[in-house]
Amino acid sequence: MEIIRSLDSFIPLESSVLTIGSYDGIHRGHQKVLSTVVEHSKLRKVPSVLVTFDPHPRYVLHPNAKELSLIMGIEQKLEIIESIGINIVYIINFTRKLSKTTAREFLENIIHSFFSPIYMIIGYNHHFGKNREGNAEFLLKYCKEKSIELDIIESVSDNEKSISSSRIRQLIIDGDIRKANLILGSVFSFKGVVVKGAGRGVSLNFPTANIIPVENKQILPKIGVYFVRGRIIGLNAYGMCNLGVRPTFEENELIMEVHFFLDEVDNLYGKEVTIDFFERIRDEKKFPTSEKLIKQLQKDKQKCLSIKGKYE
Repeated sequence: MEIIRSLDSFIPLESSVLTIGSYDGIHRGHQKVLSTVVEHSKLRKVPSVLVTFDPHPRYVLHPNAKELSLIMGIEQKLEIIESIGINIVYIINFTRKLSKTTAREFLENIIHSFFSPIYMIIGYNHHFGKNREGNAEFLLKYCKEKSIELDIIESVSDNEKSISSSRIRQLIIDGDIRKANLILGSVFSFKGVVVKGAGRGVSLNFPTANIIPVENKQILPKIGVYFVRGRIIGLNAYGMCNLGVRPTFEENELIMEVHFFLDEVDNLYGKEVTIDFFERIRDEKKFPTSEKLIKQLQKDKQKCLSIKGKYE
């Protein structure tokens, strides 16, 4: 897959099948659009193209909006997009200046000039351009004018509810990871870096890796204990993650710490790890003594091990 971040040296295509969008999460609805792009590009023997944006446009337009945490960062999205089979991804650096570009200017100066689409595919609720004027109705007129075929993909539903990134974000915030994964069509995960912690896990005989997400806008699940898997330099290690403030020790800083079930996982400081979230085990609790906490951790581990078979 070719990834383009600048068109300065890009040789314009003679034709393509193309889609446009931010695609946060690459959920089942997104997958349907992207798979359709790949399918039609193969039929027509032309490149499949995704034009996307980084940062997410809403970061630029609404920088203080709390609900804009990302389901996944750009690098993680690119991995999934490549697995679907897209040939070319053009990542546009989204700025306030770009946000003032009209939908027609965007299509003429970027899409038509460089990618010459003969077929465009978009989701039913996609918008682009100044004041979000580039909707399905606008594209229908534009594509007819330019003799471009257009396919508008209807929403993908789950129990009669439309699948959307905003719905998935809310499920993650609520801690309903199993449901979020079902709607995503993949496992909610993100990359993080292992940093030095207080070392309390060792004294409890449950050593942990303290992890900070690589993406600073990364959405995090509801505080609690989760059954997870870490992917570390080619090694898959199941474990349990505590996301919270460790109330037993009177702390108040949000910490993400993972106890892996493999002895081979050590010396992780400074390394990058991908954490896959499978299920929420329980709420975070304050225990009267360290001994009570240890007993609960033992129960948590047994519960995680009892459901591990579902995910192997």
